Amino acid sequence: MEPDENLNPDSDDLPLRANTNHILVRHYVLDLTIDFDRKVIAGCAVLFLEPRPGGKTGSEEETRSGAVTGVDRQTQDVDITDDDDGEVCGEAGACGAKSDLESTARHREGWKGDFQAAGESKNVQSPPLWETTSDSDFTLVLDCCDLDVSKVEEVDVGSVSAMSCLSVEHPPETAGFASLTPQAALIQNLISMPSNLWRQQHQCYSQCSSAPCAQDGNSLPFHTDRWSLQVRKKGAATSQEFPRVLRIFYETRPTGGSVRWTKDQDNRVCVYTAGSPINNRALFPCQEPPVAMSTWQATVRAPSECAVLMSGEEQAVPLKDEDTRFLIWNYHVTMPMPASTFTLAVGHWFRVPAELPPSLETGLRDRADCMVDDGISCSHGDYPCRFTKQPARSQRVIPHRVFAPVCLHQKAQGVVKLLPHCLAAAHTVLGVHPFPRLDVLIVPAGFSSLGMASPHIIFLSQSALDVGSSGRSEKGLSLCGSRLCHEIAHSWFGLVIGAKDWTEEWISEGFATYLEDIIWAQAQKLSLQETAEQSDLKALLRWRRLSDELQNSEQELQILRPNMESTGQVSESGSSMVKHALNPDKTFMQVHYLKGYFLLRFLASQVGEQQFINFFRLFVKKYHGQLILSQVSQQRKDLVRHRWCELVVKHGYTQAYRDVEHFLVHNQAMGVYLYGELMVQEDAEQQALARRCLSLVQEEMDQSARRVVEEMIL
Repeated sequence: MEPDENLNPDSDDLPLRANTNHILVRHYVLDLTIDFDRKVIAGCAVLFLEPRPGGKTGSEEETRSGAVTGVDRQTQDVDITDDDDGEVCGEAGACGAKSDLESTARHREGWKGDFQAAGESKNVQSPPLWETTSDSDFTLVLDCCDLDVSKVEEVDVGSVSAMSCLSVEHPPETAGFASLTPQAALIQNLISMPSNLWRQQHQCYSQCSSAPCAQDGNSLPFHTDRWSLQVRKKGAATSQEFPRVLRIFYETRPTGGSVRWTKDQDNRVCVYTAGSPINNRALFPCQEPPVAMSTWQATVRAPSECAVLMSGEEQAVPLKDEDTRFLIWNYHVTMPMPASTFTLAVGHWFRVPAELPPSLETGLRDRADCMVDDGISCSHGDYPCRFTKQPARSQRVIPHRVFAPVCLHQKAQGVVKLLPHCLAAAHTVLGVHPFPRLDVLIVPAGFSSLGMASPHIIFLSQSALDVGSSGRSEKGLSLCGSRLCHEIAHSWFGLVIGAKDWTEEWISEGFATYLEDIIWAQAQKLSLQETAEQSDLKALLRWRRLSDELQNSEQELQILRPNMESTGQVSESGSSMVKHALNPDKTFMQVHYLKGYFLLRFLASQVGEQQFINFFRLFVKKYHGQLILSQVSQQRKDLVRHRWCELVVKHGYTQAYRDVEHFLVHNQAMGVYLYGELMVQEDAEQQALARRCLSLVQEEMDQSARRVVEEMIL
């Protein structure tokens, strides 16, 4: 099978090959070792899979050039403690870090031989076992490039003692599937565990990842080409018959596009994920289409003098590896996100000492949250969501750290001072911080942009630091502060809310560019007049830049939605292409920043800035944890209708009261504030309208929303 046969090798489009319509990776367990001498990351990735109802046979899996989808949820920018209610069962908890390390140490002993057996081929790997399969066998297709895969094996999870309790306590959701095999049922139970048991779930994932190989240690047939890894099991004709847990042994290549091996400003070796157009497919085999939302946990071994920073919800405390001089760092996430958001940085980073008075940090952290409960409930899948937890609502400043090479610690003091104020300002504007902590890393000088935001970590260029000279200190402070606010804004727009289509970058970058001004003005405590003056000046500068870019770039690169009516569409298997992703000219363009910014600025001018910010907060509460498309413009239509209803109520336009009633009945999530507007006017007809609408929907309303409305009108 040659899935690349229809692709133009000179194309500037990027294939997303994973067949996500047939099978999904729900969780990754990564075990990685950093080798600075060879400039490789060696290890294994364990994938926990869930077939989708109606999965096709192998012959239908061949990916072709389809419509475009995708998203770079690591939002890279050019210049411009969670509460745990879960209980860990004794069997799962008994498997501590030591037993996991012993098991993975055994795996590491086998890696050397596996890679020696892999031969010298660097482009295509197709072991003889692949020839024993046929197109009638189901094919798992993963996005993969610049990786040397040595072995793929099925994992025998039936040997894991902790899994025995799952078959009774947590029955699997099997709608649309035929009867499950015992192992498949166990994994379905594991994947379906409720979010309050996430610690137990991760313990089980960890134990399963260390379980022995099934099929007497035999490898599964696999094949790699330029953009994919394909895996089969002989005789497994459908995705339901395919193994549920795979372990893939591999090494990255020194020149792989997903990682950057370089030296920091102290001339010491380091490595970090590059946030390149190919995302993480050259870091580990994965599913790159954003619809493949997953969780992950990772064990990273690195030299003891290095620090390992990664996308993870809890601050890692390194452990000593008794067999080597390395330290072991463990990270995890419980919020499902696209694999492209996974971020890693390993180097001689040191935490920049904080000079901020502790009393100020405490005051910012402990201030009560004054947000009114608007009755909007989560509409995403089940995971431990911060938006539902009162401690998170009142946490204006999340725990944060700044890391840099020693030579930049003095310059990085500006970041340390600004960061808590920017975090507090973002909370004031947008509400609950989506992530429980944040690290900021001053990356090496070769980093090609001013910043890149990922879950729990921001890469910041040294160019954004205050140069320290008296003549430029104010300018440097403004650049650093606005850049921090831009990257922090991505936590809401770009990360916790992402685009289904990678080419719709404006959904992330336009929103972050618009919000950086509002958050930075809030952080500076500017007056209304000063805020307006600063906003107008930035708008003028951005307009000049946009005008220049439009005059000096190809028209096809200037379109916010280059796929037009095909936006978000995929092929039958779920594979697709990302428009212009590999075009080097696109990398340095800011159209998606600036056009998106001016669109949002125009909307704010029509409805009023404060009303627009209120809409942002409602939008975040409703759509966090989800992916969106601008093609589905219902959200903007709802905004316009809401504004129309406000004007109707304000001016007592009785001829349009039917519009208000329709909105309150059919847009309950956004209509809570309208009840207040109807009652505030003290108009008998409007108050009667409010009571009538409540009577029509109260039985189906969310309980918390109904309670808020009843307090308003009864």
